[in-house]
Amino acid sequence: QVQLAESGGGLAQAGGSLRLSCAASGRSVRNYAMSWFRQAPGKEREFVASINWNGGSTDYADSVKGRFTISTENAKNTVYLRMNSLKPEDTAVYYCAATILQIRFWGQGTQVTVSS
Repeated sequence: QVQLAESGGGLAQAGGSLRLSCAASGRSVRNYAMSWFRQAPGKEREFVASINWNGGSTDYADSVKGRFTISTENAKNTVYLRMNSLKPEDTAVYYCAATILQIRFWGQGTQVTVSS
């Protein structure tokens, strides 16, 4: 079992920045691949970015490449999502996820709202 707790969401203006945090705890958490997803009102949840705890492999959705950066702080079992050059279309609830094989755990989500 893995527990995930997101924080850092809030309100930002277009062009601004926010940093989301995801504190992970539980057994063998370092065996899981970590990801961020988001879900806007009326839309399906979509992939944003992923990373392994060794930091050697990252992946991004095309819509956030060059603007968002995913990273880990292994000493704190924490995953970050740095979001720059925010756009109104980035408005969504952002979820942290831990995945291994067919098993995925979700955090409770944190709201990000970008005003134009």
